[in-house]
Amino acid sequence: MARKSFNEKLKQSKDLPKVVQVTDPKTIMRYGGDKMLVAPPTAYDEQMRRVPEGKVITADDLRNYLAQKHGADFTCPLTAGIFVNIAAHASAERGEDLTPYWRTLKKDGLLNEKYPEGIQGHKTFLEREGHTVIQKGKHYYVKDYQDKEFDLSS
Repeated sequence: MARKSFNEKLKQSKDLPKVVQVTDPKTIMRYGGDKMLVAPPTAYDEQMRRVPEGKVITADDLRNYLAQKHGADFTCPLTAGIFVNIAAHASAERGEDLTPYWRTLKKDGLLNEKYPEGIQGHKTFLEREGHTVIQKGKHYYVKDYQDKEFDLSS
């Protein structure tokens, strides 16, 4: 059986979105509620496409926006990470009609080593758009990313 392309994975929504009831007390405490959204990959791609040149969002911004949009307390962090990466790789696979995935950062403005072309590729795209990337230890961050955050609710 042939492996699915990232664009095929992006279009798989199965029975998503769905809001599920979480019963684990630690999870409820950590995320502040018991209603968890599992959004489809296309929901992440759709919102990532909205971020204009010169602006950035974090994966947390994206997750919070989608949870609020669907009346959930939080969004599944595991599937969110997977689906953001699927959107990035699907964009690179297409080579046209790009999703500007490089404008989506990890927590605290951290660059995503799992994006196509790794940290160097992520850094190059961001610097082309005028962002300053700094290194702290082994990690790379967008300097003052908070000043350049795009408000998904606008």
